[in-house]
Amino acid sequence: MNTHTLALYGCAAAVVVPGTRLIAARSHGQQSGPGRLLADLWRRPVPRAAAVLTGVMVAMAVVQSAAPDVVPHLERAPHGPWWRAATALLVQTSGWPQLAFNLAALAVVAPAAERGLGTGRMPVVFLLSGITAHVVSMAGWSVHGGGDSVGVCGLVGALAAAYALDGRQRPLRYLSVLVPAAGAVLCLLQNNHGVGVLTGVLLGGRRRTRGQRRRQRRQQ
Repeated sequence: MNTHTLALYGCAAAVVVPGTRLIAARSHGQQSGPGRLLADLWRRPVPRAAAVLTGVMVAMAVVQSAAPDVVPHLERAPHGPWWRAATALLVQTSGWPQLAFNLAALAVVAPAAERGLGTGRMPVVFLLSGITAHVVSMAGWSVHGGGDSVGVCGLVGALAAAYALDGRQRPLRYLSVLVPAAGAVLCLLQNNHGVGVLTGVLLGGRRRTRGQRRRQRRQQ
């Protein structure tokens, strides 16, 4: 295992570990395990945008499993049309492990992000983070491939930014700083997940800043 691979694993841990804590913080009450956490994140009122987004990705998983020939028509490709930066989010090009992991991650992160960011903003962050990451990849970082994990990373980045700017959550505020730091290192390694993370951080930070300004105006 070389230094580059070790750095990638380290950055992944720096995103996943704080991200897990941030997601758990969005749940209601004390959780005793992953099953309880998942059930609580999907409690009523059910996060509608997360349900639709997860349903679309499950449907696409069925489609690409039944008809694998659709994948080359939707993934990133050298000199491919611009719209593939969006359709690359719909297909998982590394087989069943990527497909299973990304669906599981989306099922956990999307409802937490919707409860933290709002029903309208969550899918916007997911799409902008994912598309931006695929655009950068198409420009030269990795011209082949696809997957929605970059969008999921954007949601984690947005949650991290929201907590980092929230003085009421001091322990999580300090922990969340690891997420954008890991995103920056991933970008230096030309890994498109870093682009997803940092795009989400910018979008989440912008929302939190505007929310704080509105609260300050109401208090004046």
